[in-house]
Amino acid sequence: MQLDFIKYKYFYFLISVLLIIPSIISLALWGLKPAIDFTGGSVLEIKIKERRGKTPGLGDLAGIEKKVEGVGEIIVQEIKEDTYLLKMKEINKDKKEEILEKLKEKFGEIEEIRFETVGPIIGQELIKKTVLAVILASAFIVVYVSFRFKDKKYGFCAILAMLHDTIILLGTFSLLGHFLDVEVDTLFVTAVLTILSFSVHDTVVVYDKIRESLRRYPRAEFRDLASKAIAETLTRSINNSMTIIFMLLCLYLLGGETIRWFTFALLVGTIAGTYSSTFTAVPLLVVWQEKEKQGKNRDRG
Repeated sequence: MQLDFIKYKYFYFLISVLLIIPSIISLALWGLKPAIDFTGGSVLEIKIKERRGKTPGLGDLAGIEKKVEGVGEIIVQEIKEDTYLLKMKEINKDKKEEILEKLKEKFGEIEEIRFETVGPIIGQELIKKTVLAVILASAFIVVYVSFRFKDKKYGFCAILAMLHDTIILLGTFSLLGHFLDVEVDTLFVTAVLTILSFSVHDTVVVYDKIRESLRRYPRAEFRDLASKAIAETLTRSINNSMTIIFMLLCLYLLGGETIRWFTFALLVGTIAGTYSSTFTAVPLLVVWQEKEKQGKNRDRG
């Protein structure tokens, strides 16, 4: 006997609401913490060698900006035990060299790992392009899915499920930014766009099963065919997602600091996308179909 997945559709919606509401509240209160990719500024990553058998701590670097004129505030983050990230307003190479000299005076041998500068104009342009990319991607997905299934409700339900994943991902990073100072950069944008495509891909697979069943059983109830499609694709979807999740977990735990939060974003998005493709996109489609059917019956009556 096949399990009626659609019977619990409002329970699925409740889970989504419990995830979406805190995300929206967090975004409204704290927003996202942008990296210099968006705000403009300079980043200097350094590695301090051990001096006299002791590795300097994070507190030892505090106030370094007071020794360099015209730099302004420098935010110091510890990446690893002896590796630090210095973030500041936009500076030139001369000021960077001055900072390195002051650090060498205090700590001894210093290794410069990277130095990057992004101007505020480039940062603002990047924000515009990011928003435009998400809007265009969403629009193309709506049009394509609606065209493929010859019904606009498939396209809009797919986008609603995708929006569900995006809000949860943004809300997660809003909380991380507020409590752990995690910033969003261009890699985060890449993760968001990747998750959009992943979410829609799984949704289309389930929708395709529904369309196939509609052709084979034209007189069957739509909700029964939707439940059947979930049953036929759920195991495949979970197995497929688990292989991705295991890989991302390994990258998160063993990968470098530069891709850690990018990997975490993909991990959150993959889990949210796996859930929404089955338990958000399909129930939404069923509710829309039932409301449409009720409207037609009222018109006939």
